[in-house]
Amino acid sequence: MVKSLISTSAGVSILALLAIVAPAGATTGAGSTDRQAVAHAAATVKITDTADLHYAGGSGSLLHESGAVSGTLPGSMKANCAIGAVLTTNFTIYAHGGTITGHGTATPHGSGTYESFAGTLTATGGTGRYAHAHGRAGLYGTFDRKNYDLTVQTTGKLSY
Repeated sequence: MVKSLISTSAGVSILALLAIVAPAGATTGAGSTDRQAVAHAAATVKITDTADLHYAGGSGSLLHESGAVSGTLPGSMKANCAIGAVLTTNFTIYAHGGTITGHGTATPHGSGTYESFAGTLTATGGTGRYAHAHGRAGLYGTFDRKNYDLTVQTTGKLSY
């Protein structure tokens, strides 16, 4: 049960944005080329994503989760989670154009077959178009203690 909760925090880590690098050049009237510094375009986007994660193995307090992500940044996700007083996770989201990496923490609430959790998710980088992704989001969800299925939702503003 705690295993699933931890992976949930990691999983939905779905949220991060990309930095776009656009080199530019201009030609002067004399026919020579002036080089301009590489420009970084930044945007802030409100993101809402949902991840359905499933237990994919693990050992001791380290759990591996994977599943599909839908919403603003659809794709798939893999998360490595550690069980402790606070559930912690590292995640990678595989989206169109690259990956998004980060970490999250969550605190469980309640008991029974279904347990809710709440915490935060932080995107710290990635590859491809998401190489400079960064941002923070709320992390919410539930997990089923019987089969370790997780439903995770994230909402926040991310910059890229």
